[in-house]
Amino acid sequence: MRRIFILSAFVLAGSAATAWAGDFTVKPDCGGQARCFAHIQEALDAAAADTSGAEAVIDIAPGVYHEKPVVRRPRTVLRGQGADRTRIVFDAVAETAGHYHRLNWGTPGSATLTVDAVDVTIDAVTIENDYDFLANDALPPGDPKKISNSQGVALLADIHSDRLKVLRSLIAGYQDTLFANGKRVWVRDSTISGNIDFIFGNGEVLIEDSTIKSRRRAATFAPGAFQSFVTAPSTPLTQDLGIVIHHSHLTREAGVPDGAVALGRPWHPTTTFADGRYADPNAVGEAVFIDCVMDAHIRPDHWTEMNGTARDGTKTARFLPQDARFFESGSSGPGGAHGDIGIKWTGRPDIAAVRKAFFEDWPGE
Repeated sequence: MRRIFILSAFVLAGSAATAWAGDFTVKPDCGGQARCFAHIQEALDAAAADTSGAEAVIDIAPGVYHEKPVVRRPRTVLRGQGADRTRIVFDAVAETAGHYHRLNWGTPGSATLTVDAVDVTIDAVTIENDYDFLANDALPPGDPKKISNSQGVALLADIHSDRLKVLRSLIAGYQDTLFANGKRVWVRDSTISGNIDFIFGNGEVLIEDSTIKSRRRAATFAPGAFQSFVTAPSTPLTQDLGIVIHHSHLTREAGVPDGAVALGRPWHPTTTFADGRYADPNAVGEAVFIDCVMDAHIRPDHWTEMNGTARDGTKTARFLPQDARFFESGSSGPGGAHGDIGIKWTGRPDIAAVRKAFFEDWPGE
């Protein structure tokens, strides 16, 4: 029990790997080693059989693991050997991934790694959805080979997740990279990359001391058009916190033009109500940027609109950034300057208030 306690302390502190062995090991060749598995899901299943409530640590050796694991056990740690050495990769896409999801929904079904439990830590790994988004994006409209549902989630924080911690990791994809569909997700000292709405959902997300990297598009755009969007929150009106990005660097890969990316747009998910199926009017997204450095790919307007499903079923409902809960303070860098576009929200949270609310009942934070 003492060994587990010491391991937990090191993991929660985000320290480098130690000489202590985890409860379980994943590596390509176990060579007869006890509690060792060739696949991450096998180790997760073995850990799930332990119902003691003790923390289960799964050490993942260097390598590329082509699989689609799901974490359902509370108090589980997935610990790699560095984001450049331990990689979890899968290529599912929403168009064909519905069969992976309990409700046959393609976007969450596409996730490379799904976390559906509380008190899970992910440390020093890459989680990547490597669906060939660019090949599809390059196809012209109307091409029979082009799919319309090109979302490829890398990390899904599912409906039963809370207090999910991501440290020293890379979360990589293109469209819909990080899907916050549970309660709280804390990302620190990490990189998140993507292009369309690549940090999105209705959960509470706090990203700190990290790199937010916009990736290029392959489609053709009119001069001056928005090409990508960093966030797409769908925060319920009853929820005080949405997506908060603090003390981080918004950068880009080669091929992303100046002024082509918005900080966010308001997502109102299509929802079934007693009187029909249409965009949820109570999903008033919150996205906040505090003390972030922004490169020149960020458009001076910073925020933009998003269409949703109207009551007649068409995608003609228009949701404006002025009506969302968007805010920033302390923005700097070539893309930090911005004009007043008339956003009405007066919440204006500071990081001390955000952290106090976010870490309530989060042991050790």
